[in-house]
Amino acid sequence: MQSPFQFLIETIFNLYVMVILLRFMLQLFRADFYNPLSQFVVKATNPALKPLRKVIPGLGGIDVSSLVFAWIVVLLKLVLIYGVLSNAFPSIGQLLVVGLADVLTQGVDLLFYMILARVIMSWINPGISNPIVAVIYQLTEPVMAPVRKMLPPMGGLDLSPIIILLGLRFALMAIKSWFIIPLLQIL
Repeated sequence: MQSPFQFLIETIFNLYVMVILLRFMLQLFRADFYNPLSQFVVKATNPALKPLRKVIPGLGGIDVSSLVFAWIVVLLKLVLIYGVLSNAFPSIGQLLVVGLADVLTQGVDLLFYMILARVIMSWINPGISNPIVAVIYQLTEPVMAPVRKMLPPMGGLDLSPIIILLGLRFALMAIKSWFIIPLLQIL
């Protein structure tokens, strides 16, 4: 059973990791950086990312420093949870692998919930008049467009979100069953 302190630590750290991963995705998909949501993300992550970028350069247009920063935050979360709230502490190797799997899991979750939000918003208001909706469309379209092209025309019905959501859930289950659960059972 999860303690209230563990819940609080996980929630605070996971929310910040989501913001960091959102920053990574904004740069990866070249979304509008002058959008209010984008500006919030930039201001929330800049204090730590600016110095980190001096040490860790980008690689082929990919912001590696954001990913490393997300990994560091997850590792800090795991150290707090295992060090303060648990009697068992994993080895450094286990901690690094579980941390990497956690970052991957949160990235998949973030994309899943953005696509789900896009689908729900398309039912309510199909326009892109809201700045947050515009960013969600900019971040999900690079993932949805290739799948949409592979599918035959369905009379105006777009089934690409269903296929992507199933694929993301499969990826999430695979990460948890192949990396996280086996390492946690060792503890």
